[in-house]
Amino acid sequence: MADITLNSSVRANLRVMQASSDLLARTEERLSTGKKVNSAFDNPASFFTGQALDRRAGDLGGLLDSVSNSVKTLEAADNGISAISDVVDGLKATARSALQSPGAVATKSSVESASINGLSETNLLGAASGAVAATVTGTTTGLSTGTTMGSFGIGGSWFDITVGSSHYQYGVNGATTVGDIIDYVNNTVPDVSASLNSSGAVELVADDTTTSFTLGSYMGVTSLGFAPTTYSPSGGPGPLSGKTLSFEDTQGATKTVTFSAGAGANNVDTLDELNAWLKSNDVRQQASITGSGASGKLKLETVNAAANDTPADLAGTATDAGGPFAADKTYSAPVLDPAAAERRANFVKDYNDALKQIASIAKDASFNGVNLLDGDDLEIVFNEDGSSKLDVKGANLSDTGLGLSSLLDADFYDADSVNGVLDQIEGAFAKLETQASKFGSQLQIVQTRETFTEEMMATLKNGASALVDADANEEAASLATLQTRQSLIVSSLSISTSSEQNILSLLR
Repeated sequence: MADITLNSSVRANLRVMQASSDLLARTEERLSTGKKVNSAFDNPASFFTGQALDRRAGDLGGLLDSVSNSVKTLEAADNGISAISDVVDGLKATARSALQSPGAVATKSSVESASINGLSETNLLGAASGAVAATVTGTTTGLSTGTTMGSFGIGGSWFDITVGSSHYQYGVNGATTVGDIIDYVNNTVPDVSASLNSSGAVELVADDTTTSFTLGSYMGVTSLGFAPTTYSPSGGPGPLSGKTLSFEDTQGATKTVTFSAGAGANNVDTLDELNAWLKSNDVRQQASITGSGASGKLKLETVNAAANDTPADLAGTATDAGGPFAADKTYSAPVLDPAAAERRANFVKDYNDALKQIASIAKDASFNGVNLLDGDDLEIVFNEDGSSKLDVKGANLSDTGLGLSSLLDADFYDADSVNGVLDQIEGAFAKLETQASKFGSQLQIVQTRETFTEEMMATLKNGASALVDADANEEAASLATLQTRQSLIVSSLSISTSSEQNILSLLR
């Protein structure tokens, strides 16, 4: 069939109408989809780039859910630590209450020596059997209590004597009498007596067989016929002289003391020196003297703070055959006060009941199947290929993980035991604070990455939108323009075919 012949104007208008129809269809598609690039045919570079950006944003969105869950897991762990800290604080209050209640021990563990002749607070060495007290008689005779020291032609009449670590000095110029010096010694100087013998000579005698005294070199001494020297009891060393005792300190190490008047950190000869040595060497015992004279005994017992302890047996030469502690070197067992012990046992029960809650809280502090307080680890991935991540290591924060354990009644019987429990509690607090700080730091990192991921997703989506999204205002204006253009084209076609219409009129 022969082609229909169209004039050039009609053909031009038809081409414009076809192009307008194509533009109109594309604009309507953009308005309906909201995108200016709906397929690779529209703009291959923008289409595939936009798809890649959307895909990455989607991947980050999936990771963001996991990150959000990780935040909640860390928050659950932090909540658990706070609750456990409250329980541990309650344990501390219970232990302190027990510490302030009456002690559970009525009679402390102790050991006592055999009787030591001459034992006293100032002389732990004692005196040998048959010992003679220190005595000295002046060589100046024919004296009376009224004899003035000035009769010896001495301008200064000072008299001085030292007993133990105490020094005593007396006298005035010219007016002092022999009786004044005798009265001064008898009334002021301890453990020494003065008198005039039948020859009119002054005698100085120690009150017991363990006391030594030293006379000085003043004229008030030499004029009475005394040599300025030390006077000691005779008859041999005392039962503890040169003997040793060995104890265990708080760390289980052996510490040895020697009973001697000699110099040295481990030499003692008085009760104060022995107690000072026990304290400085961390031996939780104290010494005292029971009885007096020939019946005096050296007693060693635990200090109040360690009242429920039973020390290891004594050792040393003082425990050898014939030594003061040979017959008894084993400490007696402590004896409880029933009422006080029951009161402290009730504190132990309260403590143990509260302790069980720690394991329960630690077990319940899980989120989405992960429990950081029960040893679970958590891996948090921040990017698509897994190259950026954070490994959160879990911890065992149960009672055993914190170094706490159930107590026995005896654990609250004395101050040392309670303080040992308090030390464990302080250690538990330190672990909780360290772990809370670590989780807090990691939570901050995760929250920061969560915010970063959200912002990164927005950036990717905005980038994709800029490449493929249509401008609705622009497309609406284009649609209105194209519709107007179509109307104009239709009118133009009508004008272009007017000549053919005129011929049709002639044929009619």
